[in-house]
Amino acid sequence: MTNRVVIGSRGSQLARTQSELVLSILKEANPQLNFNLVGIVTSGDRNHRTPLDRMPGVGVFVKELEAALLDGRIDVAVHSLKDMPTDIPRGLCLGAVMERADPRDVLVSSGPGLAELSPGSRIGTGSLRRAVQLKAYRPDLKARSLRGNVDTRLRKVSSGELDAVIVAAAALIRLGWQDRITEYLPLEHFLPPAGQGTLGIEIRSGDEQVARLISILNHWSTYQSVAAERAFLRFLGGGCRAPIAALGIIESNVLKLIGMVADASGNNILHASVEGSATDPERVGEQLAQHMLALGASKFIAKAVTP
Repeated sequence: MTNRVVIGSRGSQLARTQSELVLSILKEANPQLNFNLVGIVTSGDRNHRTPLDRMPGVGVFVKELEAALLDGRIDVAVHSLKDMPTDIPRGLCLGAVMERADPRDVLVSSGPGLAELSPGSRIGTGSLRRAVQLKAYRPDLKARSLRGNVDTRLRKVSSGELDAVIVAAAALIRLGWQDRITEYLPLEHFLPPAGQGTLGIEIRSGDEQVARLISILNHWSTYQSVAAERAFLRFLGGGCRAPIAALGIIESNVLKLIGMVADASGNNILHASVEGSATDPERVGEQLAQHMLALGASKFIAKAVTP
């Protein structure tokens, strides 16, 4: 590695804020190196209209960053980890997982909380997972498909186009927009996707110098939790089309993994949890997936992933 390190980021305000956080940590720890941050437009950024569960392929927010890593244009890619598919291309690896921010979803409305919104209120979300959980919690509300950056989504509430939107708490926290949060949604009703709230740092496999450089970014208990969540997702064979959620919580080296699998209509939702050793998180993820499959999750996933 030369004394120049190039960090790749999506171009949105949130993505750049997250990547600048990574850059500042690395720069402070390695003042002798020159760091550059470059923006890369992904297919998910170019297409703001198609719902994510209907876009072809997977990894629509990461593929172009991964291509830049593979051809050497960048040395480090910063991802919202929830956007990363569980299958990482040959030649790349997940080098670090940063400490998780609040993993919950939040409601942003003109005032009322979710329980107080009038029947028929229009709730914007770009996530099938959020839509099916919203239907289970408040079937009298109307989920509306929503794409675009965080600020675009919030403007649809202030303009009156929507009555509320559901977004990730971590996004608003990192942008310094906590004051816009109307309500933090309870995990028992709104379980997040695998990896929500944390950043994944992707690098080239075998690049030992960069691996050592980014090792200071890794938060071990978050890494273990996310490893279980992603193993659960991978074992089920679900991608962004399927409404699947998972959250790992570690206490005293015990990893509790909570999961949700639903059909695309939201009429059928399965919830389950398992506990195991935090030292073997992938095994915990597989155990929960096996339990979900025994409950009938496979038929939900098969329908959801069919284009």
